[in-house]
Amino acid sequence: MAAKLRKGDKVVVLTGKDKGKQGEIASVSPKDNKAVVEGVNIAIRHQRQTQTNQGGRQPKAMPIDLSNLALLDANGKATRVGFRLEDGKKVRFAKTTGDAI
Repeated sequence: MAAKLRKGDKVVVLTGKDKGKQGEIASVSPKDNKAVVEGVNIAIRHQRQTQTNQGGRQPKAMPIDLSNLALLDANGKATRVGFRLEDGKKVRFAKTTGDAI
């Protein structure tokens, strides 16, 4: 099945402690059904000091389940994603506006 959410998509969080926050998907793990969104689900991780890294307590974006994310359409509203054929190619489109993504 094709991915409804991909790297670089602008999304909004639907549930959880970060409900309502918006961000861009940094990475997607389809096997785990999770995605890392910049600025969302931040946790503090302790980092060992190296030559390139000062170390200490570093904020890090942790994965969030794909079911808790919704794509943002052109109007800035949360929308579901659909698929349709255009010129022989399968494209994603926003259900609210009908625009191709």
